[in-house]
Amino acid sequence: MEIIPDPLQQQIEKAKKGKQSAFNYLLDRFWNDLYGFQLKRTQNEYDAEDITIQSFSRAFDKIDTFDPNYSFKTWLFTISRNIHVDLIRKKKASIRAQTTDEEDDRVHRIADDAPTIEDTLITEQNLAQLLRDIKKLKPHYQEVINLRYFQEMSYKEISETLQEPMNNVKVKLLRAKKLLSQVIENRKR
Repeated sequence: MEIIPDPLQQQIEKAKKGKQSAFNYLLDRFWNDLYGFQLKRTQNEYDAEDITIQSFSRAFDKIDTFDPNYSFKTWLFTISRNIHVDLIRKKKASIRAQTTDEEDDRVHRIADDAPTIEDTLITEQNLAQLLRDIKKLKPHYQEVINLRYFQEMSYKEISETLQEPMNNVKVKLLRAKKLLSQVIENRKR
């Protein structure tokens, strides 16, 4: 009897090797669950989304430490819960609620090799229509797309402009491209 490998575990292994498609898969698979989890905890859409982005950012940065003997979802939710607890502690201590300078200075790596379908759509769409589609996104997603694709800033430059860790910028951009792709697909239907 042949043992069928777990598709989730296969994607995790690909992510450990830096495959962008694996990061996309993990983000797509767990975004709604993690966002919903944080929305219940924070009772605030913006905070829930911000914590979710930070959670994926930290998880992708630390993907090599994931132990396959445990549930990936539990590991991801634990990271997210810890980030939320840390933010609450920082707010209670009246310390800046953003990430620390130490985190800002760390080098983060998420592979960004070949253009994705979303990248191709962005470059090939009629500019006027594309701008209308982008306007349908939340302002912080509009901003990151503008900085990356219209102002042609590097991840590092965007990170400095937004005063956010580079890995957060990468996850936010990944999410923005996914949402923009959905807007474009819905318009075509």
